[in-house]
Amino acid sequence: MQFSVYQQSHIGGRKVNQDRMGYLYTRDALLLVLADGMGGHARGEVAASIALQSMSALFRAQATPYVRKPERFLEEALLQAHQDIARYARERAMPDGPRTTVVACLIQHNCAVWAHCGDSRLYWVRGGQVLACTRDHSHVEHLIAKGLADPSERNTHPDRNKLYSCLGASSVPRVELSRQASLQAGDVLLLCSDGLWSVLPDTEIAHQLSTRSIVQAVPDLVGMATAIAGSRGDNTTALAIQWQGAGELPAAGDDSVVSTQLLPEGEVTTRIAGRDGDADPFDEDDIEKAIAEIREAIEKSSQLLK
Repeated sequence: MQFSVYQQSHIGGRKVNQDRMGYLYTRDALLLVLADGMGGHARGEVAASIALQSMSALFRAQATPYVRKPERFLEEALLQAHQDIARYARERAMPDGPRTTVVACLIQHNCAVWAHCGDSRLYWVRGGQVLACTRDHSHVEHLIAKGLADPSERNTHPDRNKLYSCLGASSVPRVELSRQASLQAGDVLLLCSDGLWSVLPDTEIAHQLSTRSIVQAVPDLVGMATAIAGSRGDNTTALAIQWQGAGELPAAGDDSVVSTQLLPEGEVTTRIAGRDGDADPFDEDDIEKAIAEIREAIEKSSQLLK
């Protein structure tokens, strides 16, 4: 399994970057996750951090070295993250718990399947065309489905930020799953927060990802979005891979290309970033406690299954 990868985040005009992103891989499986903490609720960055750590822990437990049931894994991972965020809020008696949107993609055996909750998006691009894009869990999408709004209003409608599904709310989130997508060499998968897609048209996103390497395209897309949004812009985050499938080992010095061919069975490599793209240390005691509890619960479940 071989792919190029690049991730970047920018705080925009906000005081805190509440976006989190990362990827994990074994010899035969790759998990990409991006979470956008909701700024209208307390500690959105904590919800996003817990979501990534919760899903990471489940991947470590089930990717041995690949996940047996991809769709079931993604649905369970998002629901587990929701429960962990809700527990964090209950234990601290928070009147309005932290919330986050999330999009995740699992790739193995040259096939990708993804899941999302809220308005963090995934784009599947090939040859300058968007083959698939997640549909936001927003009021404007509901209006479009009912014929009460035009699809051209997706990025500008005043109700586009009114979400009916997210992680951490009092109601059980709606997790939407894709069908399995067969990848070809050169395909690009982009996970991004609404700070990117709400500013740039899909045609520009597809053009940049198809005409340039992701190492060039991703920072340029983030830069374009933040420049257009200006001082009132949202956090802007993007994580992209260009799929290469099986092949020769990458050339020496090409740090953007990851090959899992020599990775020992049972080993998991993790690259989680936050804030403005730096490694997220998760150094708050309460988050560390929450993650320790997640891992303990997963270990107990794994022992019961043996």
